[in-house]
Amino acid sequence: MTTELTVRRPSSRAGEMLNKVPEITIWFWVIKILCTTVGESFADWINMTLGVGLTKTALIFTVVLAAVLYVQMRLRRYVPSIYWLTVVVVSITGTLYTDILTDSQGVPLKVSTTVFAVLLAVVFGVWYARERTLSIHSITSTPREAFYWLAILVTFALGTAAGDWTLELSGWGPGKAVLLPAALIAMVVVAWRFGGQPVLAFWLAYILTRPLGANIGDWFATPRSEQGLGLGTALTSVIFLVAIGATVLYLTWSKADVIPGSEALETAVRGAGPGRERLALGLYAAAAIATGLLLHHTSQIPHASPLAAEEAGGSASNNIQLTPAQAIAHFPSADVASLKTIVDDTLTKVNAGDQSGGTARIKDLETTWDDDESKLKPLDGNAWTFLDGRIDDALTALRASNPDPATEKQALTVLSTSLGG
Repeated sequence: MTTELTVRRPSSRAGEMLNKVPEITIWFWVIKILCTTVGESFADWINMTLGVGLTKTALIFTVVLAAVLYVQMRLRRYVPSIYWLTVVVVSITGTLYTDILTDSQGVPLKVSTTVFAVLLAVVFGVWYARERTLSIHSITSTPREAFYWLAILVTFALGTAAGDWTLELSGWGPGKAVLLPAALIAMVVVAWRFGGQPVLAFWLAYILTRPLGANIGDWFATPRSEQGLGLGTALTSVIFLVAIGATVLYLTWSKADVIPGSEALETAVRGAGPGRERLALGLYAAAAIATGLLLHHTSQIPHASPLAAEEAGGSASNNIQLTPAQAIAHFPSADVASLKTIVDDTLTKVNAGDQSGGTARIKDLETTWDDDESKLKPLDGNAWTFLDGRIDDALTALRASNPDPATEKQALTVLSTSLGG
């Protein structure tokens, strides 16, 4: 999306740098989607699989973001490895900020989506008022770069909230959920090619790649029993990080995305004329209305939200009541024994007053249960849901900010009994 009227002039003014961002080629969008996928899967892996917790994970990546932004903004030109590392970290951090609002603070997704949309409008408004351009082909000063990265952070948070809200309204699975953002991105490309305003098209596509990449990541990580590819968050993160690394190495070698010359760009960005731009705006409005109607229609159809089911965890299993014999009847005895050993070890540590040891041991339970999901759930979905709730109750008790030994013992005892004794 680079249809711009460009006038080049020497970059000689004090404080002005070579353009700090890449040329917008197909490689830009490929890596952007890869980074977005990593933002979803890597954050989930650290937060849930490793058991670090949402707040601690967000704090860690806020510090990492500050560090990589410092390095990026000290540079005087575009360096692919540093630039895309910054995008990856911004992707993860923006995702975590939205997740904190939703999961920890209980802010409804429609509210967080609205808040981030307003915040992005404010960022763009202040940026344009000061610099008279929102084109990424003009990131040639520290203030412009600061506005650019702030806008990127908010777009990731907005894309996360809007994408999750879409899933909440529609109840779509991970594969089907890829189609809506992909279709909207295709519409933006058509509007741009038709002569729509390039800067507007760029930022719309940039926002939409967030839910697209997140849904792709969920599709890869979700168990096969739930129409996913069953790769898990760790393997999904590794695959896409390797893909990002390989692409960045290629771009570093080929310089295919470097804006040429030692010249800064002064851009007056426009499309193919006012008439074409108005038609493109009409297409955007029609797509927005159609999307709204589609989501309204799907929200009226009874469904279980994938996000609600994931967040409800143990509470969703309260409607299922099974005896211990029924709960493990269809599962391999070796897998059940492995789970029970971990639970009993954790209970022993809690009884001995070893809170840190119990918290550490319960991570093994979470990891083992997640790894076994694709095998156990197809054998008996009700039993899996029943035990999943008991396991979530135990995890919640052990990881409480102020753990209560009595609650921990009760949750672990119930779980141990459910596993056969």
